[in-house]
Amino acid sequence: MSELPSDALAWTALAVAAVLAGFSKTGISGTSSLSILLFATMLPAKESTGALLPVLIVADLFAIRFYSRHVEWPVLARLAPWIVIGVGAGAVALWFADDAAMRVVIGAILLAMLALQIWSKLKPKTDDPKPPTGFARRTAAAGTGIAVGSTTMMANAAGPVMVLYLMLSGFPKLRFLGTMAWCFFAVNLFKVPFSVGLGLITWTTLLTTLILVPAVALGAFAGRALVHRIDQKQFEIATLALSAVGAALLII
Repeated sequence: MSELPSDALAWTALAVAAVLAGFSKTGISGTSSLSILLFATMLPAKESTGALLPVLIVADLFAIRFYSRHVEWPVLARLAPWIVIGVGAGAVALWFADDAAMRVVIGAILLAMLALQIWSKLKPKTDDPKPPTGFARRTAAAGTGIAVGSTTMMANAAGPVMVLYLMLSGFPKLRFLGTMAWCFFAVNLFKVPFSVGLGLITWTTLLTTLILVPAVALGAFAGRALVHRIDQKQFEIATLALSAVGAALLII
């Protein structure tokens, strides 16, 4: 990102994306897909991944502040080495991808993640689920970690993967939010050197983030206030539908 956006429409869209980024970290995580889409629409798709990353880190800081005591460290320890592998693979893919290819990649990743979330909601629940074996836990951690690392590096779109993994683990809401917060704060910081090396984070990127901090804060406080007061099912359906349309438009 070599220069700041020059028109009011672009800044309005980026501000809305920043609000949604803050809201997704402290409230309903599905709104993060809309942030990705807005950044990829207003900026070149490849550059948008680097431009959004510092905004997400600011949002992560709010989430940690609100939910820092509610975190499942053993889960993060199981995922960590696999996430590192996934980030490396995603960085290699970014090195070779051009802007047109990245629009398709981002759209495809979002559609895949949306399909995963819909499947998790529609899948029949068993009355007597069998506890996973040690091998099953390790396999799930490996698959989740690699998916989280690669999708977050290429498109900042790993939220739905972690949502599904933690939902299937049966975490209560606060522990769910706290674990998500610490996971993505660490992962996003780990991605910074890769993004700088690929030329995706510049001084202009950081200046854009600084300008958008108030919007991130607004979204973060709104998410914290509303997470216990809204009809989550209807909200998630609307978010999934809008994200699916936006992802399809990116591919087209």
